[in-house]
Amino acid sequence: MSRLVVISNRVAVPKARGAAGAQGGLAGALNSALKKHGGIWFGWSGQESEDRTGNINLQRNDGVTIATIDLSHRDVDEYYNGYANSTLWPLFHYRLDLTEYERETGKGYERVNERFAECVQPLIEPDDLVWVHDYHLLPLGDRLRARGLKNRIGFFLHIPWPPTRLFVSLPFHERLVKTMLAYDVIGFQTQEWLESFLHYCTKELGAKVDEASGKVICDGREVLAKAYPIGIDWDHFQAQRDTGEARQAAQRLLSSTRYRTAMIGVDRLDYSKGLPERIDGIGRFFDQNPERVRDLVYIQIAPPSREDVQSYQHIRNVLEQKTGQINGARSEVDLVPIRYVNRGYSHAELYGFFRASKIGLVTPLRDGMNLVAKEYVAAQEPEDPGVLILSRFAGAAAQLPDAVLVNPHSPDDLSHAIRIALDMPLEERKRRYEAMIATVRDDNVQNWTERFTRDLAGTKQARG
Repeated sequence: MSRLVVISNRVAVPKARGAAGAQGGLAGALNSALKKHGGIWFGWSGQESEDRTGNINLQRNDGVTIATIDLSHRDVDEYYNGYANSTLWPLFHYRLDLTEYERETGKGYERVNERFAECVQPLIEPDDLVWVHDYHLLPLGDRLRARGLKNRIGFFLHIPWPPTRLFVSLPFHERLVKTMLAYDVIGFQTQEWLESFLHYCTKELGAKVDEASGKVICDGREVLAKAYPIGIDWDHFQAQRDTGEARQAAQRLLSSTRYRTAMIGVDRLDYSKGLPERIDGIGRFFDQNPERVRDLVYIQIAPPSREDVQSYQHIRNVLEQKTGQINGARSEVDLVPIRYVNRGYSHAELYGFFRASKIGLVTPLRDGMNLVAKEYVAAQEPEDPGVLILSRFAGAAAQLPDAVLVNPHSPDDLSHAIRIALDMPLEERKRRYEAMIATVRDDNVQNWTERFTRDLAGTKQARG
């Protein structure tokens, strides 16, 4: 296969995969592909520099070239904190109430995408496959085409695509989607998000869609749009099982629960994850089953994210308040019903925590996929597996229907699901686990990468 060039907002150095904070997501998904095919991972360094020197920082690690640029404070404020995370992120997660529409942040978003194109173009060789990732860089393919790039360029969206009736609230929505049609392949996590995109293209752009092939034809351009559900790095995650770090983490959790059933949630501190609603559901369970406060302990691991965005500061305050209220009402001198941890852990530690927890609680209000759900299943003991409680509105629900599916907005539904999980007999737990583990193992990140890059390589050599 041709060399691979990956472009994303942030870049993860391959050696840091197991480090705290690099939990699943884009980093775990792409490193194996880059190592296999060679190539470049380009993106923002995470650093700010007021002097726009145009310098590209290059380093080579395990066969992969890491290329990064710094952004100015204004770029970060307008492109990243502004348009990407205060406009696109809430809109794509169906949160019109949190979506901000600011002309200046939109200009900053376009400016940074233009800068990405300017800096990465000299690094791209004629036969390279170019793979752009996520909502930060929706128009980047169009910017590269404007600079004469004729390579095959693909794009993958890691978050949901909203229904047309919501998406049209975005100023200049038509222009934004037309820039996306400069890609050769556009990938989505689920069939639902794909269908929402195709509906927009037909209704708002008048595009022709071939349902059988997934081809979108608009203004003489032909693009392949398809669902590619992302998976975990199965081999890497399973390798954590026998590490001392994983065993110690499992033992720490088990010894501290004092024979209570451990229920765990691991989520970025983000309003799309439904954390306050989850705590409400747990509170409802204890209200309805006060005698079971000694049967269950909930551990919520929530590493902070996007702390400069006001809505994220608010979600942290709300979560801490709700957790404190339940603990204040239900704690005894020898127990606390909810443990809230505002930090990240390594993959090995998470493996140990998941294996020691008999219930996994994954209840986002809306999620593109959610790899934590798959990692929880992957970490279970086959002869005595735990129970996954999963939001119906996570992309993973389409692949894992044997989880206990819930409406995360309903405290009663969450409470009922927790009781089902606590009382579920071993035979049923094993049946559900065996159905899910096959999907988690087989639909892994290597297969996801191969499917996407194979389709991209199979498109016609790029147009002018």
